[in-house]
Amino acid sequence: MIRILKTMSLAVFQLFLFAAASAQREVRFVQDDKAQKVDVMIDGKLFTSYLYKSDIDKPVLYPLHTASGTLVTRGFPLNSQPNERTDHPHHIGLWFNYGDVNGLDFWNNSYAIKPEDKPKFGSIRHRRIVKTENGKDKGTLVVEADWVDSKGNVLLKEQTAFTFRGNANSRTIERVGTLTAQKERVSFKDNKEGVLGVRVSRELEIPSDKPEIYTDAQGVPTKVAVLNNEGVTGTFLTSEGKTGNDVWGTRGKWCMMYGKKKGEPVAITIVDHPSNPGYPTYWHARGYGLFAANPLGQEALSGGKEKLNYSLDPGKSVTFRYQVIINNGTLPTPAQLNTAATAFGK
Repeated sequence: MIRILKTMSLAVFQLFLFAAASAQREVRFVQDDKAQKVDVMIDGKLFTSYLYKSDIDKPVLYPLHTASGTLVTRGFPLNSQPNERTDHPHHIGLWFNYGDVNGLDFWNNSYAIKPEDKPKFGSIRHRRIVKTENGKDKGTLVVEADWVDSKGNVLLKEQTAFTFRGNANSRTIERVGTLTAQKERVSFKDNKEGVLGVRVSRELEIPSDKPEIYTDAQGVPTKVAVLNNEGVTGTFLTSEGKTGNDVWGTRGKWCMMYGKKKGEPVAITIVDHPSNPGYPTYWHARGYGLFAANPLGQEALSGGKEKLNYSLDPGKSVTFRYQVIINNGTLPTPAQLNTAATAFGK
């Protein structure tokens, strides 16, 4: 009898611990117009900031932390960290854009582009904070932005709603962004550079044993050198069972990049939504730490086997929905991520 009571008490205690870990924490926003950012605080701790500085050519969520406070995004170029890579200066935190919008490259634009080449690139200009709504179990941030050419002509207007949640060992972002074409037809020619991307910290990269050269949408090569792999433990896993560097150019409902940082297991998962164009998305995932869902670059990512060339007529809109889950400590299993993806897709 005593043994049964002890067993029951342990089960109840474990259930209590699970419930405590699952309980959602308070989300609060702190807007700083001078610094051009909105801090996202979960359980009193900084999770991320919505940055809308014009000199980075797009709004971003930067940096991203786990519930335990571990930094999971690369610091460069805004706040470089020891031993991290300094390639691709347009890879900042978590962002949404594309490599070919009416022939303009929104993806690769950054301070590193020469002034004479700027007309080839587009920028996403933050316009206003529509709403911030604090909450005991979630918080909502709604923003508006314009996709413009180098002369400021607006191709697309964007309204995006971010919903943030967090518990004892996870942080979640739901990003629902609607693009509306303005005076002219807008084409998204198939291109590997897109659309929802994140650049992870050095520890979450896949260990590399040789240098690589990657060419962007303008044909400009970027060399990615081999660095010391000490402490580098990352890899990819998709809903279709693809792993490591084999993930690039494959489809999946979700993809997780995971590893260890300072001895703690951490993971970032991007979940696609059934209503998105090109579902399930292709993954533009590189071992050096770039991790992106790209449903629009089908010809480039399929090796020419498929083609989409998505477009919007003037006044027409398209909505992209994504969920980003950041875990620490106990990482989600494929079954748990399948369940999360199903729930997100309803």
